[in-house]
Amino acid sequence: MLYTFLELLLVSIAATSAMTWFSYAMSQNFRELYKEPVLLSYAIDKMKIDLSTQAKINWGWILHYAIGLCFVVGYHIIWVKDIAPISPLSALLLGAISGVIGIISWIIIFKMTHHQPPIDFRGYYIQLFFAHIIFAIIATALYAVMLNLQI
Repeated sequence: MLYTFLELLLVSIAATSAMTWFSYAMSQNFRELYKEPVLLSYAIDKMKIDLSTQAKINWGWILHYAIGLCFVVGYHIIWVKDIAPISPLSALLLGAISGVIGIISWIIIFKMTHHQPPIDFRGYYIQLFFAHIIFAIIATALYAVMLNLQI
């Protein structure tokens, strides 16, 4: 059980990091704020939670990686229950589903916190969709590697 959790944690850290790198690259390329941890820290700020600025930034990163772990745990359940195979096609499908979940979640976050950052929302949601596909591809590939390494 602990071994499985550590595997899922490592897979989620790698997949979330790849996704984050993509979002940061898109932010720089399009000169937009597409950085999920930064947007999460702004959402925390809008909720009037009494934390220092640095704590809000830290919590933005913690939440971002925790959400990534939740997605990987969901993928794990799907694979263990044989709902979908561990394959490139299912990685794309899981990425697309995760992307839609991510977009809906951000729409809700922005509405709940009344936070309307000065960003191109259409562009943000498009890049977010593809970021989740990258996330799922990395998660699927590393999960498959971890399965092959088990003793």
